[in-house]
Amino acid sequence: MPVTIQYPHIEKPGGETARLARLPRIRVAQIIMDYLAHGWSAEEILRQYPHFHPSEIHSAFAYYFDHREEIDSEIAREWQQANKDQQSTAPSPIFLRLKAKGLI
Repeated sequence: MPVTIQYPHIEKPGGETARLARLPRIRVAQIIMDYLAHGWSAEEILRQYPHFHPSEIHSAFAYYFDHREEIDSEIAREWQQANKDQQSTAPSPIFLRLKAKGLI
């Protein structure tokens, strides 16, 4: 029988994106974008965003590392849409990193 892993502080209601339970407007992908774009650790994210609880950020990291493909795809879709919307001549740092990783 498969074991279901629980991620405290993370909810993923009915096919929606994974998000913080206490702050449902904050998606795991948003937190992970700082990790991917800037190389920020959980501790640095907490310094930058003091309204988060340490347990929320660590749960978001755990969820990401267990569901990397799901979150990377979500981020890639967002950046592709943002680039279509902006038609910018200078791509953002996160876009360049995702492209270098072959995610977009």
